[in-house]
Amino acid sequence: MSPRQILVITKAPVPGRSKTRLAPPCSPEQAAAIAAAAVGDTLDVVRSVPDARVVVALDGDPGLLDLSGCVVVPQAQGDLGTRLAAAFSAALPGGPLPTLLIGMDTPQVSPALLDRCLEHLATAGPGAAALGPSTDGGWWALGLHSAEPAQVLPRVPMSRADTGSRTRAALEDAGLTVTDLPTLTDIDEFPQALAVAARCPPTSRIARTVSGIVDELERAA
Repeated sequence: MSPRQILVITKAPVPGRSKTRLAPPCSPEQAAAIAAAAVGDTLDVVRSVPDARVVVALDGDPGLLDLSGCVVVPQAQGDLGTRLAAAFSAALPGGPLPTLLIGMDTPQVSPALLDRCLEHLATAGPGAAALGPSTDGGWWALGLHSAEPAQVLPRVPMSRADTGSRTRAALEDAGLTVTDLPTLTDIDEFPQALAVAARCPPTSRIARTVSGIVDELERAA
């Protein structure tokens, strides 16, 4: 199998900095616990993808995060688009390499899904990008063969209902053919955390953590 890699961009889970849109109803500590669970499950999945190098662009101190088997690079300063572009540059210092960037907001991903996404990207060729839309209008995954096309990302408004369509347009304006990956729900607010947790195995960190927080919220009501 040809070389390929997965690039995960994430913050270290810290109360008050992680998943702040989960509060309310979550406390900052509960929101950080959901973030930690989502990161942990995501890293477990990406490490299980066959023949894929894993790069983690990390903002903050790793703390208790298990980063074994991963190449860790610090995130750049700046807005999200700037940090995404810099993460691609850090992960792709050499020649072309099929690279799939994901965040930690979709812990329902599976090794099989990510393997298919990488194969889709590789088959499409170096003149293509692969974009995984999210149900809120953004995107959960972006596949590129080199870092250069990612330089359009700082000009794309992020965390908006039209971020996905704007990202697609920017990539097409840069001369790439944009192919589609499956649409997923990502965790931004608590209803989405419930929906995502319901799609994960009951033994997963995210399912167990969200279930426990639901019980805490019900007891406090």
